Amino acid sequence: MAEALTIGQLLELHPVPEELAKDKRIERMWVFDLPGTPSALWPFISDTSRMNRALGTAEMKFVEKEGVRHGSSKAGGLIHEWLEVPWNWVSEQWLTSTRLYTRGFMKAMYAIHRLEPTETGTRVYLYFAAVPRNALWAMAIKLGFPSIEKAYRKILPALAAQLDRLRPDVLQMPPPELDEAAIARLDAARDQLLAEGLPKQAVEHLVELVRTGDDADLHRIQILERARAWKLPELDLLRTALHATRTGLLDLSWDTICPHCRGVRDESHKLSGLVAESRCEACDVDFTTDGPEAVEVTFRVHPSVRLVEERLYCSAEPSQKEHIRVMVLVAPGQTKVIEPRLPPGRYRVASGKAPGWLLDIEEGGPTTIHYAAHPAATVIKAGPNPEITYVNTGDTPVTFSIQRATWSDDALRPGMLLSFQEFRDLFSEDYIGADVKLAVGEQTLLFTDVVGSTAFYALRGDPGAFIEIKKHFDEVFKIVAENRGAVVKTIGDAVMATFTSPVDAVRSAHLIHDAFYPDRTDTPIRVRISLNTGPCIAVRLNSNADYFGGTVNIAAKLQALAESHQIAISETTYRATNVAEYLAAQHAELETLEYTSKALPAPVAVRRWSVYR
Repeated sequence: MAEALTIGQLLELHPVPEELAKDKRIERMWVFDLPGTPSALWPFISDTSRMNRALGTAEMKFVEKEGVRHGSSKAGGLIHEWLEVPWNWVSEQWLTSTRLYTRGFMKAMYAIHRLEPTETGTRVYLYFAAVPRNALWAMAIKLGFPSIEKAYRKILPALAAQLDRLRPDVLQMPPPELDEAAIARLDAARDQLLAEGLPKQAVEHLVELVRTGDDADLHRIQILERARAWKLPELDLLRTALHATRTGLLDLSWDTICPHCRGVRDESHKLSGLVAESRCEACDVDFTTDGPEAVEVTFRVHPSVRLVEERLYCSAEPSQKEHIRVMVLVAPGQTKVIEPRLPPGRYRVASGKAPGWLLDIEEGGPTTIHYAAHPAATVIKAGPNPEITYVNTGDTPVTFSIQRATWSDDALRPGMLLSFQEFRDLFSEDYIGADVKLAVGEQTLLFTDVVGSTAFYALRGDPGAFIEIKKHFDEVFKIVAENRGAVVKTIGDAVMATFTSPVDAVRSAHLIHDAFYPDRTDTPIRVRISLNTGPCIAVRLNSNADYFGGTVNIAAKLQALAESHQIAISETTYRATNVAEYLAAQHAELETLEYTSKALPAPVAVRRWSVYR
């Protein structure tokens, strides 16, 4: 195995910032050879908040003022306050952090965490440098380093031995003792959820998480992430969590997310509390909630069961901004050559505050890239883990960054909730603010219409017709809900429903026609259906969450191409994942049509399915 770097060699790779270079500093470096790859160790090494908590470091508070982050803590009986300088890192390789103190033991602090692959695992370098405020505090800092080293030598080997676990025990904190009243509320919530027929596994996992989970995992519970970790169907756990808000076990939270750092900026327990505009002080950006990733829905533990507060022991920027693979400050005239680990996918490469351009990592692409300014829509291709050279030709420092262009699959977006019938039923009293246009992503809209309704009303009279229409609504609503959709509203005798999955919408349309089959004699109701897929926004209409936009408009207009037992399917829906395969499995014979309108810039291609010929 190669010899470890010396402090001098490490500092050649990661030079001490100018703020510390001119002062005498106290420095220490510790080297650990651990099993496990850098990729496996990085999520835990870079989560310096959990790591510091395990080490016994004092809790920290952070506030953002005019785009600058300020930190404070109480350690050694003294208040410490500092300016948190933006961190630098290359994911799975290294991170550096700098703090400039205005109060406390130190004037400044600099840390390096570096991970290098070895034949047997990973070599981890931990370097800390402190500029003491005076000789007395210099002695205190020197006396403190041995205890920190001892804690690392205990924790890191234990961490490496537990890499096969979702969350290593060494970074977990035991839950607080719940009082009798909290335990009674927890048990009552469990019994009520089971009595309502919710899935037992989902109920037990959720209750156990609330009872024994680490506070750090309970501050924002991401249901999709938990479903994957527990190997449970997403909708089972989502249903359980939604009902748990009615039993007093959980609270729902609508969180606005900064488009740059992807951190939470505003939280609301109600949909009606969402704001139309928000601001991220740290990133110095304003944004609105009509962006596709601007809002995420999470769950919190109800404080009557367990009080969970967000507690930080470090700003831990690389773990808080996991989507940013590279964040490096480059001095004027400096050249940086990095080899980031970039799995196949799409990334955004940026210099300073410019929007940057797109980088597609794919097998067989070029192995080297020299950064140049390109228009925002430019796509550059490269192979996995390319060598990237960046030269700062300006006269001021510039932050060079590479971040994943895609967002986390663990985020529960508003579109999934608003197209989930159980949510609409449980939270029917909640509504969208009058000035809010909430992006709900791609939806498939389904419109039904009763065929021959004018003659039907004339024949039955309004009271009799209403009874039949109501029965028909009950059947349609049930089919929509059973196929993971939600009814947005009724319009006279028509239904507007929404689905996140196009194939679910097509299946529902098929089943609705099957319900009102030609030979059915107990009701004269027959329907026609139209479908379209595309982006939508949710708005407030008569205190309900309604959908709006071109996708909705076209879905409604396509009914003009359908008659009894027919489905007019837009080409966009037909081309969506699994739709053509589903139709082929049903031996559907499709006619190719076009819908034209002076209001549309081009005809809409349509496939028409006559379910009964």
